[in-house]
This record gives sequence, C-alpha cells and structure tokens, in this order.
Amino acid sequence: MDFLKSAVASAISKGPAFGYSFGDRVDIDDSIWTLYNGIKREDGSKCSIFSFDVAANKSRLPLARNALRKLRTLRHPGVIKVLDTVETESYIYIATERLNPLSWQVKRKSLTEETIKWGLHNIAKTLKFINNDATSVHACIRPASIFFSESGEWKLGGFEALSSMKEDDAVLPTFGSLIPDSQRYMAPEISKGGWEIIRQNPAHAIDAYNFGTLIFECFNGSYHGSDQLGQMKSIPPSMHQMYKRLLNPNPKARMSVGQFLDQGRRVGGFFQTPLIQVTEDIESLGLKADAERDKLLSQLDDVADDFPADFFKMKVLPELLKSVEFGGGGAKVFGTVMSIGKKLTDDEYDTQITPVVVRLFANPDRAIRVCLLDNLPQMIDHLSQKLINDKIFPQMVTGFTDLAPVVREQTVKAVLIVVPKLSDRIINGELLRYLAKTANDEQPGIRTNTTICLGKIARNLGVNTRGKVLSAAFARALRDPFVHARNAALMALSATSDLFNEEDCATKILPVICPSLVDKEKTIRDQALKTMDIYLARIRKYSSTLPDTALPSPALSSTGTAAPRMGTPATDTASWAGWAISSFTNKLAAASGEIQSGTNGSTQQRPSSVPPPIPSSSKPPAPVSPPRKSGMNLSKSSTSIPTIVSPEPVNAFEDEDFGNEWGSFDDPSNKKEEEEDPWTEPAPKPTTTTTFDDQGEPDFAGWLAAQSEAKKPLKKELPKGLSKGTTNTKRPVIGGRSSTMGSATRKVVAAPKKDTPKAVKTKKNEDEEEGWGDAW
Repeated sequence: MDFLKSAVASAISKGPAFGYSFGDRVDIDDSIWTLYNGIKREDGSKCSIFSFDVAANKSRLPLARNALRKLRTLRHPGVIKVLDTVETESYIYIATERLNPLSWQVKRKSLTEETIKWGLHNIAKTLKFINNDATSVHACIRPASIFFSESGEWKLGGFEALSSMKEDDAVLPTFGSLIPDSQRYMAPEISKGGWEIIRQNPAHAIDAYNFGTLIFECFNGSYHGSDQLGQMKSIPPSMHQMYKRLLNPNPKARMSVGQFLDQGRRVGGFFQTPLIQVTEDIESLGLKADAERDKLLSQLDDVADDFPADFFKMKVLPELLKSVEFGGGGAKVFGTVMSIGKKLTDDEYDTQITPVVVRLFANPDRAIRVCLLDNLPQMIDHLSQKLINDKIFPQMVTGFTDLAPVVREQTVKAVLIVVPKLSDRIINGELLRYLAKTANDEQPGIRTNTTICLGKIARNLGVNTRGKVLSAAFARALRDPFVHARNAALMALSATSDLFNEEDCATKILPVICPSLVDKEKTIRDQALKTMDIYLARIRKYSSTLPDTALPSPALSSTGTAAPRMGTPATDTASWAGWAISSFTNKLAAASGEIQSGTNGSTQQRPSSVPPPIPSSSKPPAPVSPPRKSGMNLSKSSTSIPTIVSPEPVNAFEDEDFGNEWGSFDDPSNKKEEEEDPWTEPAPKPTTTTTFDDQGEPDFAGWLAAQSEAKKPLKKELPKGLSKGTTNTKRPVIGGRSSTMGSATRKVVAAPKKDTPKAVKTKKNEDEEEGWGDAW
C-alpha cells in the first residue's frame, strides 16, 4: 500500500498539476479503476479519486478514456459529480465528490426496503435520461457501478462502456467484452448474438435487463447468474409483475426502465412511498402552501428512520433552513430542523445551522422569535459563549419589553437556558434590569415566572448583590395578589435559603414570610410554614454557636472600676419572669447600711449612695471635691435610665393591672404619654434594680428634687416615699437628714447649687429626646 501511494505521488510530480491529495484506498468489485479517498488541497474538503494505471491495464485504456470523456460532458443529478480530471500517458485521474460503493451495503444486507426503493427510483430516473434523452446505452448497471454520495443518494457511475448508438465509433460494440464481470450480468441476446446485436434491438433493452438484475441483487444480497432471477421471494409483491417484464427474454418486448418508473409512480404504485414523496417535494418546500407543507413535514417525520442520516444533512436540511428563513416555514419547519440537527457534528452544526439561527434572532417576526426560544434548549450546547453574549442576547432582550405577552413570557423562560453562558457583567447588570420590569408585569403569569426564574438563577448572581436583589424581589412577590406568584416566592425562598446570611434571615426574610402564615389560601399557609421551618432551623443552629452574653466580665475592668451587677437568667422555665425577680432579690441581698424605723412602724432601707445621718445641730462640713463617680452620671452622654427601688415589699403590686401600660407597639399616643411624664404613675412599677456606688454623692436625689420642683403643683399623688409632706421642710443641706415626723417620708438630698432648675429641665428634655420614653 505504501509503495502504491509513493508511486502515485511520483507520477503526479512528473505530470500536470493535480490539486488533490490521495488518502486511503477503497476496495470495490472488479473494475478498471482504483478508488481512493482524497482531500482537496485548496480548502481541505473531502473527495474521491478514480485512478487508472495505463501500464497495468493497457488493454482497457479505451474504456477508461471513454469514461473520462462521458463524465466530462454528461451532467445529471443522478450521475456522480466530477470535480477535476488529469490524463497523461501513464495515468488517468478523476476527482469526484466523496463516494462509497453500494456493493458494501448490499453484501451486508443493511438496507431497508424503503431505502432500496428510494435508491432504485433515483437510478431509474437517471437511466431514463440516458436511454431516452441522451439516446445512449450504459450497459454496466450493477452495484459496483453505483455509489453513495455524502448525502446518501445513489449516484450512477461506471461509464466505461456508455455509448450512443448514433455514433459510428461507439465503444460498446467493440470493447463490450472487456467490461469486468460482463458474463455474469450479460443479457440473453448478447450471450447468443454478441455485442453487435445491440444495434438491432431497442437502446434500452440491455439496461432494462441489467436493472432487473440490480433489483434482485439489492433485495437478496447477491447475484450469481440468470438462473436465480426467478426467485422473487425477497422482492416486494407490488413489483413482481413489472420485475418480470424487465427480464423478458425478448428484447423487443422488454419493458424499458422509463416505463418501469412510470408504473411505479402511479397511484398505489411501488414508488409511491413517503420517502420518495419527500425527496420529490423537498426542493419545492418554500413554494408550497401551508397545508401542503404541513403534510410534507409529517411525512418527513415518519420516514426519518428510513432516510440515510447524510441525506437529511446534505439535502433536506438546507431546504428546510431556506423555508424557515425565506419561505415562511414557521415553527413546525424549524422543529424538524432541530431534529436533524441532533445528528450533526459540532463542525457541521456551526457551518449549517448556527449562521441561520443568528440571522433569525434579528428577525422581527414574533412567530420566529417564539419558535427560536422554544427550541433554544436544543441549540444551546452548540452555541459558543462569545456568540451568545455578542450576537444572540442583545437581540433576545427585545422580547422582555415586547407588546405580545407570549413573547415576554418565553423570553423570561429562556433566561434559564442562556444564563450559564452569559458573562457576570450582563447577568448582574442588564439582565437584572429587565427582570425587574417583568417582575412588575401586568400579566400575573409573567410575574410568577420571573420569580421562579430569579430563584433558579440565584447562584449565578454576584455574591455582593444577590442577597439584596433576592430579598427585595421575593418580598414584593409575597404581596402579589396572584396566588401562584406568592407560592412561587415561598418556594424560591426555600430553595435559596443558603444564599442569605443569618442576620438577613432573621431581620429581612422571616418578617416578610410571617404574613403568609395567615394567608387566605391554604396552599400558601402550608408552604409558608414549611419555608418558615427552614429558616428557623437555620437560625437556631446559628444561635447555638453564639456566646451566652456579650456583656463584659463581672470582674474589675482595667480601670479598676467595678462592673455593674447584673441579674442571672433563671434556668427554671416554669416562670417567664424568674430572671427579673432573681435580679431584684439579689439587689436586696447585696444592699448595705442600717435599717431605720419610721413613725408608722414600717422599715426603710437607706440606700448605699446616701451617707450616714448627721446630727441636725451640727454644721455641714465644708464642700470638698467629689471623688470620681462609678455610678450614674447625668451628663448628656448618659443613655441609661435610673431605676428606683421601692420601699414596699415585693408583693406590694400584685394587684396592679399593667395591661394598659404596654399598649400597642405601634400606638404613638402611649409613647407620647410615657415621654411626657414617666414618673407620675399612681403606683410604683416593678423594676429591676442596679446598685450604683457614687461614693456618697447624692446627685440622683438632687435631680429628682429638681424634677419635682419643675412640675409644681403636682395633681397626682406621688409614689410612696415621695409624698408632699416634705415640701414644707427647710431645704436640707448636703448630707443633712429630713424630719421623720408625720407620715413616713423618703429623705431627699438636694443637688449642688450650681444645678439650677432651668439646667435640670434642659437636661431632662435632652434625656427624653435620647429615648427615655422609648425605654419604658
């Protein structure tokens, strides 16, 4: 083999230029030609090369030269297509379209009945042209002279003996006996009278007989001699009668191939098959009416398995694409295109279908746009990322704002298909802007599909933007009056729960889910519960990882100041207020100082912040610079509200009604009333206490006295311990004690003189503005 290739290459180098390269050799039956697969050097396209070695087959040189001359001049769709020829004294080369011998498939019996009829139909049309129009005789009809083209069509070759009976120097009468394997296929009259007798008989006689042997061999797989021709078991019954007439021993009474073709084309004839009908009509697909086109396409679907795949690629597909683009073929034709496209390689798809798809996306026809979007899942794997971003998506976005709802809806659905190949810039910019519009579309179905789309492309969104976009979009969808839109939002939230951080789950997602728990539709309520459980489970898991408290350690800080004493949360779940009571009792246990008896026999605890009593006759000591306070400071930066420890027992307010004190969280009147005067309630409120060690400075009591002074006259009774009985007493000096005569009163310590009532009032207003009322 290598030697033969080198010899051919050497011969080419010495002869005329031949722009084709020889490839592998193709084995064929007895023939004067050697067939090679070839490549055209100019464009790399595939071809076949028939090679004739003059030195090895000098006796058959007239047949080779006759074939070369006939192939150059004879043009017909059923004849092999010649690309180039070269003839020298040592060789003859004929470059043709890429071919494969029919004899391969016949010997394997791999052809279906419908495919054989389709092939015989093509050969019959070609022979009719040769016998009737060209008034010639082929004389070499057999599987070795018939080839498959790249489109799967049967093409006629073997023109070595093709002759016109009008020519005086016809090759057939003289060199007919040199045809390879001529004895096996020879007609009866030639066996008896020789090749010269063909001039006395009709021109079609020999070819009609050989066509009969071709029918037998195609359906049976082999042919050894004329004694087998009577066995018609494998031949379709509808062809039996015409088959016998082709093999009539009398050449003058023998049916011609043209007559056989006409009989087969009659209504109900053996050539009236869907496969043949499609082949006949496919070339005029763009000219057919809608009804005829639909009928043809339905037939095409029926014969898809019988047709050679290559025929769809080379013949049917180009006609379908032209019908879609220019002939108004519509969605059904394009659906057939996609079915054929599944059988194409990536290179074939890029060459034949992709350019048409790009042009169709620029077409303003809505029907074509919807058709493209419907079939986008079948095309997406063959379209490159660059092509989608640069050419297809810019045309596709016009569908988001189209007046037709069906176009908008199909465009939203198509986002799921193209988003894996879109760039991050387009996804987080242009795409989200268009989806924001469809999320507020007038059509509820489009709004619902937009929510579903956002949920499915959530992981394609940028990390920095998706939390904000998704929470806003789903929150809006949860308020949608369309029940399916709300359900889609809840399902999308369930599917994307892992994309939100725990803080967003607690502060943004759960609040918008809660109204759905009481939705009028049961499906929404059920889905809301499921979604709520997903987020609550996640928050519980996260909260278990948080520390018990964020407050500083009770140990001394670095400045040496003791940290405020805090109540320990109760572990007993039987009482929800256990932690508050525990804190209050801890405060009482930690209190220090003396217990004094009042005139009414009750006891009163001296706060630790008040210094021990001084005899009334003694003068107060000279004022000294107060030490640094570790307790409450009434400066503008103070944001904590002081608490008052009631001198009454803990059970003193068991009968109080606090229902009106909480009010509504959204009631501004309650808040305003609290801010105006949080201290004038008729009964003390249960509060937790915190001990402030102020080193003996009575600043809080002074502030309280100024507060009472500013609001004279008081219309409501002051809490116990702040009765009006103390107003007639002389204002005590710092460190002094009030009179204990009369009803039990609480000692009031005056604030420093520099704190005027006006200053105190200003300070109070500032504290109220900083949220004093809100704290209550």
